[in-house]
This record gives sequence, C-alpha cells and structure tokens, in this order.
Amino acid sequence: MVTTLKQHANGIRPTGLVDRVLDGLDSNMTRLFVPWVARHPRYLGAGLRLARSYKKTEKLRREALKAGLRVPPFLILSITSQCNLSCVGCYAAAVGTLESRRPTDCSQTRPALGYSQWRDIIADASELGVFSFIIAGGEPFLFRGLVQLCEEFEDRFFVILTNGTALTVSDYARLKKTKNIAVIVSVEGSEELTDSRRGKGVHKQAMETLAKLKSIGVPSGISVTITRKNYEYWMQPENLDRFVELGVLVGVFIEYIPMMHENLTGTGHESMNDKAELMLTAVERDEFRSKVLEYRRENSFYVIHSPGDEDYFGGCVSAGRGFAHVTPSGDLTACPVSNLATHNLSTASFRAGLASPLFTAIRENEHLLTNEDTPCALFGHPDEVQEIAKSVGAYTTDSLEVT
Repeated sequence: MVTTLKQHANGIRPTGLVDRVLDGLDSNMTRLFVPWVARHPRYLGAGLRLARSYKKTEKLRREALKAGLRVPPFLILSITSQCNLSCVGCYAAAVGTLESRRPTDCSQTRPALGYSQWRDIIADASELGVFSFIIAGGEPFLFRGLVQLCEEFEDRFFVILTNGTALTVSDYARLKKTKNIAVIVSVEGSEELTDSRRGKGVHKQAMETLAKLKSIGVPSGISVTITRKNYEYWMQPENLDRFVELGVLVGVFIEYIPMMHENLTGTGHESMNDKAELMLTAVERDEFRSKVLEYRRENSFYVIHSPGDEDYFGGCVSAGRGFAHVTPSGDLTACPVSNLATHNLSTASFRAGLASPLFTAIRENEHLLTNEDTPCALFGHPDEVQEIAKSVGAYTTDSLEVT
C-alpha cells in the first residue's frame, strides 16, 4: 500500500483498492494530500478508512435527500464561548458567541454544552451523513478534552480552527498520535498585519504552532480574513511560499464581512467606516479571485475562498445546503455569522433542526443565498431574513427573545 500511494504521488494512477477508494474524490486535494500521507505512514490506513467513510456518508446524504431531508457534509461546532484574544472584527463576538464580549443587554443565561453533549451531537449528525466537523469557538483548545472528543470518532474528519496561542504540551503529545484531525491556524499575513488585528506577539506564536504541527506530522492550514489591508499581501506568491515551507497544505481565505451584533436580525446598522476601510471593492474582489484561481492551477496549496467558491454551488451553502452551525449552548444556526435559531440540539435532534421552518425558508428563498455585492449572502438581505425569523418564531441566540 505504501508503494501504491507513493506511485500516485509521483503521478502514476493507483490501481485496485486504493483506486476504488480515491475515485470520485477531489483530484486537486488528492494530488496534495496523497503525497503527504505517503510521507507520514501513520495516516496510510486511516486515510483510506476516511475516504471510504466519506463515500458512505455521501450515500446517506443522497438517501436522506430522496426522503426530503437535506443533510450537509460539514457541521461547524463553536465548541466554546471562551477565548484568550480580542481580535478586531471577530464574527463570534459580533453575534454574541463569546462569553467575554457579549452585549451588555444580553440575557443569555444558558450554560455552554459539556463534553458528553457535544459527543451526542456529533454522533447524531454522523448517523445522518455528516462527514466532517469544523471545530471553532471561541478558542477550541480552551475546551477540555477537545482532542479526545475528536479521537472518539475515527471514521469522521475534524478540522480545528485555532488562533495558535493556546495549545499545550499535552495537546501536542496527543495530536502526535491522531489520524483524523487537521489544525487550521488563523493569521492575517505578516507580523504587522496579524498583530494589529489579533494582538502583539500573536503572529510569532501562530508561526511557532505551525512549525510544531509540522514537526509532529499533523496536517495544517491557515485561515485568513481577507481585507483591503492584507489582500495584496496574499497576492504575492512568495508570501504564500513561506507558509508552504512550514508544511501548510490548506489556505482558507474568507473575505471580511462588515457586521455588527444586530445586523442579521435587521435591527442594527452597518458600520460604514468599517465597510469602507476593510471590505474589498468589486474590482479588488475580482482581482483577488483571479489570483486564487491561479494558485489553484499551480496546485501547491489547496485554496478555499469565500465567497468566490460559493458561485460554483449556486450561492451560499449555509442552512444545511453545505454546512450548518451549532453555538456553544447548542443552538442550530444557518452559519457562524447568523444569530437566529429555532432549535437547540441539547433538546432537539439534528434531523429536526435541519427540517426546521427557518432552514427550509432560507433554502427555498434562493435569492437569499446570492451575494448582493457583499461577502455574505444573508448579510445582504437583513430585512427579508428578519421577516422569515418573525414568521417562524425564531429567537436570537444571544438574547433568547423571539424576534
């Protein structure tokens, strides 16, 4: 099997079992990850197991869709409301997810979910066909037992989004043995760009974390909020090369969404100063998108770009079309920047949440899933989203009051 994978890494098509397992998977991703797996033997068996598992979940999702239920392949879990940083423009803070940065009038009193509750949610979603769980926060590594929780589900893939400053010696020791986890570290670019948004010294710690992940053989990536301040930095290939040298396989580029706490409920107003200063213009967005596609053709780095990639799927993939989101207290929302919910997964099933009138209405109103010259589709239709929320009796996750 090792020989077969190495042959594939050198451009020779594998045969037999490996060929059948890899067939149908993203060719760009396999060209990057298969050579990586070949260099890290502990992932050989696990990689094939995960590929087979992905195909099984595809079948489950197809069967569910025939029965009238749309199940996403990804589920984002904001596993904790705790964070050790105070980043400018934080989405989690904007929708009231962070415990330390909720609005002063917030009436949220419910406790965050515990280990066993998150385990039940992952098991429930897995049975329906969710393959990958994206662990966000807050800062995920402040959640006790995080790596152990991921290890319990060896046939599911976990992507942990971290600021790179909270991993401990024991975290690295445990990660060194894992086979189903990738760690994505948030950066903004250079030291100046990163520290100006995230705090002094954060860039250094993030880079050290990436180096440690490489040394212990854990697949890693970077997550970047693209703004007018840093988009040119990421259009320079030599800057990308620096991260590739650190073993980074994936880059997640998410364009800045100029939102305030109330935006998605339609009761607030955009911060026009932030919008003018940070959100890309239409020309800049096209320019950056062209560069992303160029990186993709070079295939030395797997690039995920939002909102650019959403066009391929016919618009935003939230509300269960491609993913959904669970808050630290268990509320199921359309996406991490939405604070509207009708179901809480501590008392309701994932199936019920996906079939909710809120998710159904968002999906059926297809124009809500198209970007109106903004990087977020729902953000671009606040009044209509508010009307839907009222019609289905949705509550805001930071106040629990019916909108």
